[in-house]
Amino acid sequence: MIIILLISTIFLLIMKIVLKINLKDLKKLADNQKLNEYTKKFPKNKEICQKILKKLGNEKVEIEENSKSATMYIAITNKIIIGDLKENYSRIQTIAHECLHSIQDKRLQKFHFIISNIYLIYFIVIIILELINKLPSRNIYLIILLILGSIYITVRNYLENDAMIKAKYLAKEYIEEERILKKEEETELINGYEKINKIGIPISNFQIWSDLIIKVIIFCIIDIIQSA
Repeated sequence: MIIILLISTIFLLIMKIVLKINLKDLKKLADNQKLNEYTKKFPKNKEICQKILKKLGNEKVEIEENSKSATMYIAITNKIIIGDLKENYSRIQTIAHECLHSIQDKRLQKFHFIISNIYLIYFIVIIILELINKLPSRNIYLIILLILGSIYITVRNYLENDAMIKAKYLAKEYIEEERILKKEEETELINGYEKINKIGIPISNFQIWSDLIIKVIIFCIIDIIQSA
């Protein structure tokens, strides 16, 4: 378990370096008052969402605004929850991202919902069993965790990358069709999306992968403590 712990930790650090993960740079890019002012000229979030869904030919999606929640699409209930986007200039692209999730393959979306919950519940159960020293054949349970995590990562990465890559172009189409901004302002806003995506997409991929690696690290640490 010590070897697995070391390999997992090193792999996590290598990924962070290779993908150039820097949350501070992302926060700096997100704090752009000029672009925020451009975005203020557009309608409220719910109206933007309705127009983009109409553009995608998918108006059956329920839209809910909840400032205490993250912005997300829930496949099981076919609902987009618009969270606390405040005056962030990326709000149009974020909404476009969730709208794109709503037109992705429903079977894959539902499978993602199911596997993510199985994966989480399985992790909680084996950790509890490990803590009370009731987990036999630890290596087998760790292998199962890795298999479930790999399936989860594969599906989640596909869904997220598909939506993230297309969101900029969908947001661009919406911005141009609304004709609210001048051409140079539209260009500045879209360039802002490109810059934030350049940092944000690798961070998203890193977070998805690190979820599994951190779970493995936690499992290994508990196992080492229990075996001491």
